[in-house]
Amino acid sequence: MASVMEDPTLERHFKGHKDAVTCADFNPNRKQLASGSLDKNLMIWNLAPKARAFQFVGHQDVITGVQFSPSGNLVASSSKDRTVRLWTPSMKGESTVFKAHTAAVRSVAFSHDGQRLVTASDDKSVKVWSVHRQCFIYSLNQHTNWVRCARFSPDGRIIASCGDDRTVRLWDTSTKHCINCLTDCGGSATFVDFNSSGTCIASSGADSTLKIWDLRTNKLIQHYRVHSAGINSFSFHPSNNYVISGSNDGTIKILDLLEGRLIYTLHGHKGAVITVAFSRAGDVFASGGADSQVLLWKTNFDSRSYQDVLLQHSRRSTPDPPPHLSDIHPRGPHLHHPQPTAIQSAAANSHHYNGLPACHVANSRLDGWIEGGSASRAESTAENETRANRKEGKGRREEEVEMSQTHPLEVLSGHPSSVSSTLRHIVQQLDILTQTVSVLEERLTLTEDKLKECLTHQSQILKDLRASRTRRRTESEGTDESSVHST
Repeated sequence: MASVMEDPTLERHFKGHKDAVTCADFNPNRKQLASGSLDKNLMIWNLAPKARAFQFVGHQDVITGVQFSPSGNLVASSSKDRTVRLWTPSMKGESTVFKAHTAAVRSVAFSHDGQRLVTASDDKSVKVWSVHRQCFIYSLNQHTNWVRCARFSPDGRIIASCGDDRTVRLWDTSTKHCINCLTDCGGSATFVDFNSSGTCIASSGADSTLKIWDLRTNKLIQHYRVHSAGINSFSFHPSNNYVISGSNDGTIKILDLLEGRLIYTLHGHKGAVITVAFSRAGDVFASGGADSQVLLWKTNFDSRSYQDVLLQHSRRSTPDPPPHLSDIHPRGPHLHHPQPTAIQSAAANSHHYNGLPACHVANSRLDGWIEGGSASRAESTAENETRANRKEGKGRREEEVEMSQTHPLEVLSGHPSSVSSTLRHIVQQLDILTQTVSVLEERLTLTEDKLKECLTHQSQILKDLRASRTRRRTESEGTDESSVHST
């Protein structure tokens, strides 16, 4: 890393559920945290100090998934009672019920424009719903076993789903067809999600692995085996530089995707960690477990900015353009304590990893947490040694940079400062284009909905006119007949 990272700290813990916590999500407004549980209740925790929590009752069975809408004014929940509910996260706790699945619903997620919902179910289907019309739209039906999770891509064009048939499927939302099927899962696939840019997808499994694919090349680019039991959930940091995962082994793992290594192991739950989630800003994350608790952690370790990462890539002694942030392969052994069995390396599979070297793991453990909402600092097993090694590693990297500047290939790559400036400009322009396209797509969707409503209204008016004309014609004919009889 470019600097010594701060350790994550436990900020608060929430107690209110009577059974295991199965799902959690942050409100985009940063003021609320929602969680679902085996106790069938949905809790909305207000993050302001001493604020009251809301408990929503309505589901008849275990709540399996929960997510806030992008605007934060709605909460969707899924349940084993075969329904999906849309809640208003206020004191009234009003909800709308969606019914179409014929078995337990395992997950629910909003599209990034907030117009659609996608659900996964034990009936082997993935279903898409309209939030505005509050109705079922269509179903995707090629999974051969229970579907555990489904998510929209950031642009809404793709749906990813995974399940007990050991596959991850990608669906085109316009054609409703399965466009890719990833079959590298060693066991049941428990969770799937896109990174924030939509260029990569990750899946976790009951075989304790976490895998990341690049959707632009359809290749498996990273493969981690850092847990000793099945992974239940994971979450990408908004920067795409980190992933947190929760497992049946009772730990939370934090992975550095740029370094390709494990950087923290957190111990806070008694029993399995069932759900983890970063906030939209990435400054905090939550975890829920079999101990019925929801823990709120402060991130701290995400200290490098996007520009710093680009600058680091510009100093490489290669004429090739810097890779995308989400497309960084594991680079090599870390300078800290080597643990060669912790991560399955790229060298283990040259077909998927292009023969990249193995990456080892430095475990920094966060042991326990303190009651009463006080912070719990992460304790490294050899903190002083680790910091010394970090300084040593930093010194070695600086020497490598100085040596690389005399390498003949550096001439081809140009001046690092100009490259960095150009890359920053390109990234800014791409961000603007992406936002523009998203706005245009949202407007087109709204226009399409309005046109459909207008057409429906016009057809109804035409039907009413025809019925009125028919009625008048019938009345006039009846009048003519009566006049003839009277004559």
